[in-house]
Amino acid sequence: MRSKTQLSSNLKLVIISLVFLFLFIMLFKSSIFSFTQPLTTTSNTNNDSKISSQETEKTTKSECPSLPITPTCTKNPPSLANALIHYATTKITPQQTIQEISVSAKVLQKKSPCNFLVFGLGHDSLMWTSLNYGGRTVFLEEDKTWIEQIQSKFPTLESYHVVYDTKVHQSDELMKIGMEQEDCKKVSDPRFSKCGLALKGFPSEIYDVEWDVIMVDAPTGYFDGAPGRMSAIYTAGLIARNRENGDTDVFVHDVDRKVEDQFSKAFLCEGYLREQEGRIRHFNIPSHRARLGRPYCP
Repeated sequence: MRSKTQLSSNLKLVIISLVFLFLFIMLFKSSIFSFTQPLTTTSNTNNDSKISSQETEKTTKSECPSLPITPTCTKNPPSLANALIHYATTKITPQQTIQEISVSAKVLQKKSPCNFLVFGLGHDSLMWTSLNYGGRTVFLEEDKTWIEQIQSKFPTLESYHVVYDTKVHQSDELMKIGMEQEDCKKVSDPRFSKCGLALKGFPSEIYDVEWDVIMVDAPTGYFDGAPGRMSAIYTAGLIARNRENGDTDVFVHDVDRKVEDQFSKAFLCEGYLREQEGRIRHFNIPSHRARLGRPYCP
């Protein structure tokens, strides 16, 4: 009896030990699984990220257009090509310095293509036309022979012959008329102005166009018998004020001379002066028709 009881006890002990061993193994496996799970997840995430990155890279590469094997050939505009050839092969340079030219070039860079009126047809005419590429650049010239000479070389330039009936030695008298006549401070079409300074003999289309930029670099004004720029400066200011809306940039060259200095200050107004560089002044004149009651000079 004692041996049977002892055997039964040993068997129970073995069974209990096996159960505990089984439970221990299960718990050990569970702990190992929970410990390694984040590593596995991270690894999968990294793999997924790599795959996603590769797919994005493939998509980006497919969406980006490839560069052409040969570059597209674009021709230079004729005005620019003519100007490059002309200035590369001539020893004659424009009368304005590079600093003075830069003043109006900055304005043209912003406003072009625009309507650009130039008093004077000179060695810089091709340059002005090129800087206003796509716009309309018109030149007014007093010397008919010079116009024919320039047009034979550059037939694409648009120029008109105009006649001035003033003389430099009359400048003091004309200044008095401009300052004292009430009609000279009224804004109107120059053709119908009663002011003695207004130029009325231009081609009609000069008066019909609203000019965005005006350059007064003519007529001749360096000796007493020359026409002088008294009326040209006054008329440029009148054209600017008479536009329906917006503003006009007006440049006057040779302001180191008495006429250009006094008449630009009086009729383009120091209040509208924006910049002076060397012998050139830049005025910005707003429309006076767009705001009635605006004083002639601010």
